[in-house]
Amino acid sequence: MYKALAKLSVGQREVTVQKGPLYRAAGYPVSIGCHVTGHQGPSLQHFQWSVYLLTAPTREVQIISTNDDTFSYAMYAQRVRNKDIYVERLQDNSVLLHISKLQMQDAGEYECHTPNTDGKYYGSYSAKTKLTVIPDTLSATMSSQTLRKEEGEPLELTCDASKATAQHTHLSITWYLMQEGGGSQATSIISLSRDFVLTPGPSYAKRFAAGDVRLDKLGTATFRLSIGHLQPSDQGRLFCEAAEWIQDPDETWTFITKKETDQTTLRVQPAGRDFKVSITAESTSAEGKPLELVCLVVGSVRDPQLQGFWFLNGTEIASMDARGVLDLRMGYKDRASQGRLQVSKMNPKAFSLKIFSAGPEDEGDYSCAVAEVVRAPTGSWQVLQREQSPVSHVRLREPAARSVVISTRQQAVWEGEALALLCKADGVESPLSVTWWHIPQDQTQPKLVAGMAQDGTVQLGVSSGDPSYHGNTRLVKLDWATFQLEITSSTVSDSGMYECRVSEGSQNQARGRHWTHKISVTIRSLNSSLQVNLLSRQPQVKLGDTFDLSCIAGADYSDLRPPLTMSWRFQPDGSQAFRQLIRVAHNGIIEWGDSLSQFQKKTKVSQSSFRSQLLIHDASEEETGKYECEVEVYDRNSLPTNSPARASAVSHPLRIVVTLPESKLKVNSRNQSQEISIISNTNIECNILSRTIGNLQLAIIWYFSPISSNASWLRILEMDQTSVVKYGNEFHTPQKKQKFHMEKVSQDLFQLHILSVEDSDQGRYYCAVEEWLLSTDGTWKKLGGKKSGLTELKLRPTGNPCECVDACLSMEDAGMYWCKVKEWQLYGHPGKWVSQASDESQKIVLRVQPSETTFPSRICSSTPLLYFLVICPLVMFVLLLISLLCLFWKAKKLSQLSLRTQKDKSLWVGLNGAEGWTTDRRKHQEEDEDN
Repeated sequence: MYKALAKLSVGQREVTVQKGPLYRAAGYPVSIGCHVTGHQGPSLQHFQWSVYLLTAPTREVQIISTNDDTFSYAMYAQRVRNKDIYVERLQDNSVLLHISKLQMQDAGEYECHTPNTDGKYYGSYSAKTKLTVIPDTLSATMSSQTLRKEEGEPLELTCDASKATAQHTHLSITWYLMQEGGGSQATSIISLSRDFVLTPGPSYAKRFAAGDVRLDKLGTATFRLSIGHLQPSDQGRLFCEAAEWIQDPDETWTFITKKETDQTTLRVQPAGRDFKVSITAESTSAEGKPLELVCLVVGSVRDPQLQGFWFLNGTEIASMDARGVLDLRMGYKDRASQGRLQVSKMNPKAFSLKIFSAGPEDEGDYSCAVAEVVRAPTGSWQVLQREQSPVSHVRLREPAARSVVISTRQQAVWEGEALALLCKADGVESPLSVTWWHIPQDQTQPKLVAGMAQDGTVQLGVSSGDPSYHGNTRLVKLDWATFQLEITSSTVSDSGMYECRVSEGSQNQARGRHWTHKISVTIRSLNSSLQVNLLSRQPQVKLGDTFDLSCIAGADYSDLRPPLTMSWRFQPDGSQAFRQLIRVAHNGIIEWGDSLSQFQKKTKVSQSSFRSQLLIHDASEEETGKYECEVEVYDRNSLPTNSPARASAVSHPLRIVVTLPESKLKVNSRNQSQEISIISNTNIECNILSRTIGNLQLAIIWYFSPISSNASWLRILEMDQTSVVKYGNEFHTPQKKQKFHMEKVSQDLFQLHILSVEDSDQGRYYCAVEEWLLSTDGTWKKLGGKKSGLTELKLRPTGNPCECVDACLSMEDAGMYWCKVKEWQLYGHPGKWVSQASDESQKIVLRVQPSETTFPSRICSSTPLLYFLVICPLVMFVLLLISLLCLFWKAKKLSQLSLRTQKDKSLWVGLNGAEGWTTDRRKHQEEDEDN
């Protein structure tokens, strides 16, 4: 098999094939794996195999498909029909392509493709691998001969195996033995694997471990089999098999060719030996008890192949050959098939004959014989010697009297349940026969239900008009004295009295002894107390909410848990009949109705023993109507036969009404006022304070009324519940659309942007907000709407709006403006987009008039003056800062000098008589001050 080549992201399809290149030999099979992951849609994926042959590497040749019988091209169609080429499905998303017999022209690049089942193209949908077909160069030879050896002699055989493959390959060698009479199955003697590991066959493992069996490689191409001591079991036809192996890129080894040599016939003459045979009987000699006889081989027989024979009163009744094949005669074959007799080989030198319940017919003289055999060249067994045992006489005692009793788990059962009655006899173990009789209620004549003879033969009674009677009644023997009558699916008519009659002795022996016992049984009807109730916690449901329905089956079934099927039906408003909604069968299978598809996507169903519940999400007005449920009770034991329900009942209808939810929408209704400059931009806010919980959409509409008192309200623009923007009739021009546009700032905040406000834009503005709910049928339902407060927009007179603002127009902005829109669509496979349509807007001509010269504009128009006004104050500030720093440094220097002078004076006062030194000190101080 192959390994995955890449790890995938979730939801991305990836197709991988077995890593190549692959090398396979002509005339031999090849298998290539393909696997897909990350796909969507159904779990079962389909696969298409193609090849790009070496003769035409760019031409795709279709081979086989898992879902299209006409996919194959003519050159492969016949091989596909003949099953020479086929696809094996490993899993829903994994397959193997098999080519049973490669041809040289099959070489090429093989492609595995998976048709798209995803909602969109995402990932890879095909993968390729290269297959090279090479010639078969393997040869394996050994001369054909016939060898005759004595038991214990050695044997050596050689075979030559070689190859001339250009690729790096390994050889494995296996020696086989085809025993005569063993069919076509060959026995492995010893093998040398491709990894140069020696492995003996299962029957030669001990001899290999002892060094008696060897495989040696002589030179480069000769392999020798050595057996140190031959045994009679080595007789047969020996041959050598060579296999050539190659390692694929995924590091797995695959055989590509295999050859067998001619066969060498080996005859092994066994050495002679003597033995004796004895027989022992292990029995209590009581009728009805087990009787076992053992045949023992005594003597120096080494690794024997023995056949055993059993005789009663001189007549052969059973035999077992050296391979363990059993042959029974007379009536013993039937007794063995019923488990009443067993012949076995206890060990290589002991045979056993066991009768589990001995009867009068088993009395007599028993003996056994044992023969030592080997396989003859013809395949038959050749007898070397045979010995007979002495006779062992067997006599049985008659049983004593006994009594019978009937027991049951419960004398009252529900119809459909299994009724089991046990009839048990006591006393000494012996062969017994039994018959069961039924006396129905209000009747006196008994009817035979079933009977069993001593040999296990069962006879069923005749029922009146019920064809399933025999399949419904079973009589089994649990032990020698216990008989169970079972009616697997009881009915009310099975009520009444049951009688068990037990008889002793063989059928050809008229002893006439029997014992009886009776018991009364009652079968209760399932239909007696079945009731169905339909409940709901909320008969009135808000649109979009979730509601539940519970169907409860009530019945006095005690501890009975019968299989139930619950069916739900629905009658929409305006309809006259109920329609199938969903059916939950007793085995858990769910079947949806065909005409109510909207329920399947949003309904969850759960079911327990006597209760079924529907949970319906996202309620819509389509779910308004009447609901009912039906409960069907089945017989557990008759389910496999698809029998009809035993009982059924329908609930009362329950009406569910789905209404629209109450709107909780609130909008900021506070009035506001804005005063702005002309040609500037402004925003008007629509703030939503609260909204209804649920999957609702909003529609936002903006209105405008001019300053004049008699002006009516005009609709500027609207964003409906599907986010489509529409402009009012008075605002449908390109100029108006450029001036007014809306932005959704957050979930609860919308803004109307007005660009380059003009005198005509003065007036009052407000927004209207509407809540909409999308029902499952695709229609929109309006829950409610609210209006915001008024925002009054006024203009204040201003000068030229341009103190050097980048947004001001310049003469270079004059010209013609328009926009172009293109529509693109995904086509074919991912990444391929095709242009579908394009359109251009109307063209607008923009003219810029030169503005009047003002003092600020003169400053802005003179670059040197502008630099002077900016740089001169900065230079003055830097010079001032430097001056302040110099003054600070001088003040600090003077402070340090004054402190030092004070210290010198205090020192001079304390040193009397040091005048000369003081004068010098002052002189130096004056010099320092001068400096």
